[in-house]
Amino acid sequence: MSGTGYYCFTCDFNAHVTLNEDLLRRDLTINAMALDDSGELIDPYHGYDDLKARVLRHVSNAFIEDPVRVLRVARFAARYHHLGFKLADETRSLMYAMVKRGELADLVSERVWQEWASSLQERNPDVFIATLRSCGALQVILPEIDSLFGIPGSPTWHPEIDTGIHTLMALRMASALSDDPVIRFAALLHDLGKAITPCWPSHPDHEEKGVAIVMRLCERLRVPVEYRKLAVMAAQFHLMIHTLNTLDAEAIICLFDKTDAFRNPERFEKLLIVCEADARGVGADRSECSYQQAQSWRYLLREVIKIDAKEFVAQGYKGNEIRVALHARRVEHINNTWINHEK
Repeated sequence: MSGTGYYCFTCDFNAHVTLNEDLLRRDLTINAMALDDSGELIDPYHGYDDLKARVLRHVSNAFIEDPVRVLRVARFAARYHHLGFKLADETRSLMYAMVKRGELADLVSERVWQEWASSLQERNPDVFIATLRSCGALQVILPEIDSLFGIPGSPTWHPEIDTGIHTLMALRMASALSDDPVIRFAALLHDLGKAITPCWPSHPDHEEKGVAIVMRLCERLRVPVEYRKLAVMAAQFHLMIHTLNTLDAEAIICLFDKTDAFRNPERFEKLLIVCEADARGVGADRSECSYQQAQSWRYLLREVIKIDAKEFVAQGYKGNEIRVALHARRVEHINNTWINHEK
C-alpha cells in the first residue's frame, strides 16, 4: 500500500506469491484457512482456534490496506452475533487507529452503502451500527446516527432515555418483525431529527427536521429510492401514526393521501411495521406489548379504500370535482364508522 484511504494500492500478481503470503492478506483469521490437495487443513494464522473460540480477529497489519475492512468486519459481527462471536480487542483497536488516521474519510459512497445495505439483511443489523460506533467509525461513516447517542428522550415514552440506544432497540425490533431491509433502514433513521431538536424531553418538530437529514444522508450515499421514500415517511409521520386516537377524520384521510396509501397500500403497511418497531423498541416491559394503532390504521384503510372514484364519474363529476367529492365521502365514512364509534 502506497497511500491512505481507498486509493494508491500496489497490487502484486507475481506467480511466486506463496499461499501463506496470500492468506496473510485476508481480513480475518477465520477466513485465512485453506485445504491442500489431500484435504489437510492449512492454518498458519490459527483461524481454526479463533473459529472454535468464536473470535473475529484480523490476520496481520495488512488489514489496514483496505479501509472497507472496517465495515466488513462490522457486518461479520452482525452476521455471527447470534452464534456468540465477539470482536477481538486488538482488532477493535486497529480499526480505531485506522479511523484516527483518516483512512475511512476517503471511502466512496457506493462501498459504504453496499456494506450498510448488506448489514441490514443480517440477523442482527444493530450490531453493525454498534460495532462501528465502538471503534469511532460511525462518526465518520454515518454521523447522523452517531449524533443521536447522548440525546435524552422523555422517560415517559423512552425509559432507555438515550435516543441512540432507542434507535438500536427500534432496529432490533424491526428485525424481529420483518426481514425486509427497507423496513429496517427506515426504523434506523426515523428519529434523526432529535439530534437537532434537543429541547428535552419533547423534541418539538423533530419529525419535519428529520426529513431533511434523511434526504441529505440518502443523497450522499446514493441510497435507492425505495429505501429513501419509506425512511422519509417514517421520519415525517411516525408520531401521527402513534397518536391515531387524537386525529380527526380530515387528518386521517390527509395522512393517507400524503403517504400515497390508496395507490400504494403495501408501502403503507411497511410504514406501520416501522412505527410498531419504534413503539415496541423501548425496553423489555413494552417489547411484548401489542401495537393496537397498526390494526386500527389497517381497518381504516380497508374501509375508505372501498369508496371508488367511479361512483362520482357516473354522477357526472369531472376533473378536480371528483377528487373533492371522493375526499369528502371518505372523511364522512371515517366519521360514521370510526370517530363516532371511538367517542
